[in-house]
Amino acid sequence: MKTPIAEIEGHAPENVARQENVARILEAAERVFRQYGYSKTTVADIAKELGMSTANIYRFFSSKVEIHQALCARMLNASFELAQACASLPLSAEDRLRQYAMGQYRFTIDTMLDSEKVHEMVVIAIERDWHVIDQYIDRLEIVVRDIIADGMATGEFRQGDPDLAARCFGAATSVLHHPQLVAQCIGKNNRALPEELIDFAIRALKA
Repeated sequence: MKTPIAEIEGHAPENVARQENVARILEAAERVFRQYGYSKTTVADIAKELGMSTANIYRFFSSKVEIHQALCARMLNASFELAQACASLPLSAEDRLRQYAMGQYRFTIDTMLDSEKVHEMVVIAIERDWHVIDQYIDRLEIVVRDIIADGMATGEFRQGDPDLAARCFGAATSVLHHPQLVAQCIGKNNRALPEELIDFAIRALKA
């Protein structure tokens, strides 16, 4: 008797089915959050969108808060994967930093600010001081640190502490990544353009 491929790969069929159900719930939750907003949405609304019972939702998530956290975690993981892709480009350290910073800025606009309802969901996650947000920032900082360390090794950037430089670069460009700050600054003439801010931060690494 042949062993199912799912089991060969280390995924029992019931685990695969669970992952598929979780993915379906998250997709439905995101659609409903986008339509009504996080605050006005209930677990019953999500269940209705899926055509299943509320009790069935609770088999996979204990609360609306947990669904919200899972959605935000998925969004942050997509952002981190984008950062890693920029860091792996066959470019100079300077160009990789530019790609990284602009990539995160565009991701924030396209993913987190594409509607008022999504922005509300992100803001709530930040205001709850959720530990995953801090972990995400730490992971991005490691990506930036490695790029800067490469630049120091090749002479593009002046020698120094790459960890400190990464923290400073992140702080200097945080207005491009933080959804609330991006929302407040976008389109305003008395704010530095993203390209100007990134150029300023990179020149500081060379000074």
